[in-house]
Amino acid sequence: MNRYTDKVAVITGGARRIGRACADWFLREGAYVAVNDINEEAGHAFADLCPDRVLFVPGDVGDRAVLDRLADETLARWGGVDFLINNAGIGHFGILSDCTYDDFLYIQRVCSAAPFYLALRFRDFFRPDAAIVNISSIRAHASQPNTEAYSAAKGAILSLTRALAMSLAPKVRVNCISPGWIKGWNTGLYSEPDERQQPVGFIGNADDIAAAVCFLCSRDARFITGQNLNIDGGMSARLIYHGEFGWTFTPPTHPNA
Repeated sequence: MNRYTDKVAVITGGARRIGRACADWFLREGAYVAVNDINEEAGHAFADLCPDRVLFVPGDVGDRAVLDRLADETLARWGGVDFLINNAGIGHFGILSDCTYDDFLYIQRVCSAAPFYLALRFRDFFRPDAAIVNISSIRAHASQPNTEAYSAAKGAILSLTRALAMSLAPKVRVNCISPGWIKGWNTGLYSEPDERQQPVGFIGNADDIAAAVCFLCSRDARFITGQNLNIDGGMSARLIYHGEFGWTFTPPTHPNA
């Protein structure tokens, strides 16, 4: 028997990239999957592959009505939830690109308010041994210029994870993953130096994150809650100064330089 036979997994942003990889993993392990995504074409195409085991609910998780529809349709179809994967996110907008007040709040709604609200909606419907996995980012720990809105939202997910782990204990375990550079998050080509700068020697892919998500949902992780796992090829552990590893510092050219 597969690990997740007849379990129910809810995945936001689940029709593409990391979310789709997670959905594929849960399906292979025997679960039913409720997927949300703003990309309706990708979502319907995925659901059509396995209509008896996949529910697709389109829409923007920054909209509370979409979250309510996802919760209502999931519970109407399966009656409860075993795993909630809060994966949906958006953009690296910040102060140097004139990110507006409303832009900033919207990114918080998508990246941190939606995970809270779905946990609230499913609170009384989580089954025994349930788990939540929130997807944060390495940018919650270290920053680049012009990422304030995204970094703030992803930092909020770290704190939300710890708080939910305490509030929902012992019924639901809640953990977080902070991915680093994952192929598919942008459309650019990856150079050899891009790959080799990673301590592991390569850039990760969506399955590297999905494997960890499925582990954190499993009984093998039964003693893990309230934790964050950096999955970044070791980049957050690397310390580099000017002149090391062929790297030189070039002062930034933005207005505050």
